[in-house]
Amino acid sequence: MTTSSRVRSTRAQRRAARQSAHYLVTADEHSLVELELFLATLPLCASGRIFIEVPDAADIGVITAPARMTVTWLARSVRSGEPGSGRACTSGSALSRATCAWADEMLFGGETSTNVVLFGGYLGTADIVEHLTGTLGVSAETIHAPERFGLLRSSH
Repeated sequence: MTTSSRVRSTRAQRRAARQSAHYLVTADEHSLVELELFLATLPLCASGRIFIEVPDAADIGVITAPARMTVTWLARSVRSGEPGSGRACTSGSALSRATCAWADEMLFGGETSTNVVLFGGYLGTADIVEHLTGTLGVSAETIHAPERFGLLRSSH
């Protein structure tokens, strides 16, 4: 029985480690270096989603991320602006729409704690922060955005 309890305990510890290493990460063409530096610091067991918005499909590159993370490139040139507007996709729009849609599906119920790291530009990041904290009730303490944006109150 001791071995069985130890195995369950070890499995529970690994599961807890995986859950604490769950991430939602965003970036745009101006923050790719920050993104790559951040991803290099993540544990190999990290899981989650990375959304990267770029101007054109030709700007899509290779990003090294932990194996359990999914990278989604969003090219503005092949996306429209606000639905029904007939306008072109503006900077931050594709990132905001994709991230908020993913969060609506995946962060529902709060079963898994997700670390949110936002490297994109101000407009998209502001929309994402507003959606996560206002609509989904995500704690601002789990969201990391550039301090210069002033979107989150500093706890310091």
